[in-house]
Amino acid sequence: MSETLVSQEYNRIANFYDQRWNSYISKTLSFLKNWVNIPSTAIVLDVACGTGEFERLLLQKNSTQQVTGIDISEKMLSIAQEKCLSYPNVSFKIGSASALPCATNTFDIIVSASAFHYFEDPDTALAEMKRVLKPDGQLVILDWCRDYFLCKLLDLFLRVFDSAHKQCYSQAELHQILTNAGFNICRATKTRFGFFWGLMIATVTPEI
Repeated sequence: MSETLVSQEYNRIANFYDQRWNSYISKTLSFLKNWVNIPSTAIVLDVACGTGEFERLLLQKNSTQQVTGIDISEKMLSIAQEKCLSYPNVSFKIGSASALPCATNTFDIIVSASAFHYFEDPDTALAEMKRVLKPDGQLVILDWCRDYFLCKLLDLFLRVFDSAHKQCYSQAELHQILTNAGFNICRATKTRFGFFWGLMIATVTPEI
């Protein structure tokens, strides 16, 4: 039910999403790109890719990067596809994080930005990401962090007024979820973007 609500909400705002969230998108996705430092030969999956802004950033650096973006909003994906029409090495698929439409052991790097708080079943989503990730691959999660006071207030507000929102996590909670899902945490930090937004990021690898 939650995924249906998320899809409906993002279909509704797709046409003005980039303009409304321009500053947030630019700062957070640039941070993500610099943090991951994706090799030019890596095969990348972007879970909850939205309007394809992360793909656009990667292509500015390497126009031949192999990237797949997955999202549950058809209208967000339509915008993403329009942005990347001239890149045959980039594809977009509609799908849920809990049932990724991808083959096992396909990707070198998986990223997911500002979406984990929407995942209705984070354990299943992480199991799916682990399935499609190569054994020596990396998963990078960037999301809101409840350790920051204003994000904690936002979390409480959205739980009441946004039925699509599931919950924000503290850094310790996210790390526990990732560990329970069979990942080793390689690198992690918390950071702030402006006065309001407090986020956390973690790079993890599958346990062997």
